[in-house]
Amino acid sequence: MRDNRGVTDVLEDLQWRGLIALSTDLDALRAQLATGPVTYYCGFDPTAPSLHFGNLMQILTARRLQLAGNRPLALVGGATGLIGDPNTTGERTLNPRETVAHWVELIRAQIEPYLDFEGEYAARMVNNLDWTADVTAIDFLRDIGKHFRVNKMLAKEAVSARLQSEQGISYTEFSYQILQGLDYLELFRRYGCRLQTGGSDQWGNLTAGTDLIRRVTGESVHLLATPLITDAAGEKIGKSAGGGGLWLDPAMTSPYAWYQYFVNVEDKLVPPLLRMFTFLSHEEIETLEKEVAERPAARVAHRRLAQEITRTVHGAEETRQVVAASQALFGRGSLTDLSATTLRAALAEAGLVRVPRPLPSAAVLFKEAGLVAGLGEARRTVAEGGAYLNNERVVDADAPVPADALLHGRFLVLRRGKRTIAGVDVD
Repeated sequence: MRDNRGVTDVLEDLQWRGLIALSTDLDALRAQLATGPVTYYCGFDPTAPSLHFGNLMQILTARRLQLAGNRPLALVGGATGLIGDPNTTGERTLNPRETVAHWVELIRAQIEPYLDFEGEYAARMVNNLDWTADVTAIDFLRDIGKHFRVNKMLAKEAVSARLQSEQGISYTEFSYQILQGLDYLELFRRYGCRLQTGGSDQWGNLTAGTDLIRRVTGESVHLLATPLITDAAGEKIGKSAGGGGLWLDPAMTSPYAWYQYFVNVEDKLVPPLLRMFTFLSHEEIETLEKEVAERPAARVAHRRLAQEITRTVHGAEETRQVVAASQALFGRGSLTDLSATTLRAALAEAGLVRVPRPLPSAAVLFKEAGLVAGLGEARRTVAEGGAYLNNERVVDADAPVPADALLHGRFLVLRRGKRTIAGVDVD
């Protein structure tokens, strides 16, 4: 049975978690939620082979709404992905149709594990290419384009910024908001969809759909927009991470790199990230927020955030491996218990140097790895007891490292003192 109290309380939970930056009419939406399951949608454009950390907020918001007894539509834009949402920096490169179709399948596979596709509140995957592929230009202009006013389209933030730029904006990207508005109208017609969620930076595109539905049908529907989270430099969270950002695909951002990013995130971001990206209770989050305020150096809340968000994206076993790796690299666990994939990812984050066989001395390895400036400094570090190889103290700086010291037949972990780590990958 559907618990209406729990259903409508989802809005209070979203507000408490800071997940509502903009909305149409919360009281009207609350009343709609109380009457029965609401069908809602969020769209994802295949502009890369993987979704990014920024998309995760939308996925998890969709999950929260489904858990409250509503029906999600996850739209992967096979049509809008061919066009590209205009950004403020310049024209997007149009990707080949075959590439976009392949990315659609990859992104569908990334979204599906977060939603339940069975039962009373089953999710559905949809693709806007299904209702745009056969629409002629004349039909598009007569049936859809006539409902859009150019003066209002010009006022959209991204469009306005591009109009002021030297490059300007193409008609292709200018038309993107019409396509997104058509998506909402089609989902309203086909599935009774009455709520769209998205990022606050997409508000102009989001309102294109509500305006179109009102003009065509006379009906009012709803929008919820989540906030942007930026770091101290004003960058979107994850955009400034190494290797081009934080991707959900573990081949593009390793689970270890993902975990380390959140362990090391700036203190002021830990409370909002705990609220927005974890399913911990209000009480537990408030306890962790006190930890950040009172003992930030202990990083208790940072580690819990990193564990929760890594488990959500990469699963319990990968999380166990990366936590074990983060401890083992600093001598608080067994290196031999780590998989080759996790160990290599961890060493790549620390700094990984390739050396040929046969293995040289520890002093040479420490120099090659950049842990010391020269062989003399390496020997002094060993003499002072501050050099470690695979967490064992080095006692002879000039003795060749034996081949049986290699982890998984190819890796070595070097450490100077307590916290300076480097890795060796032996050809």
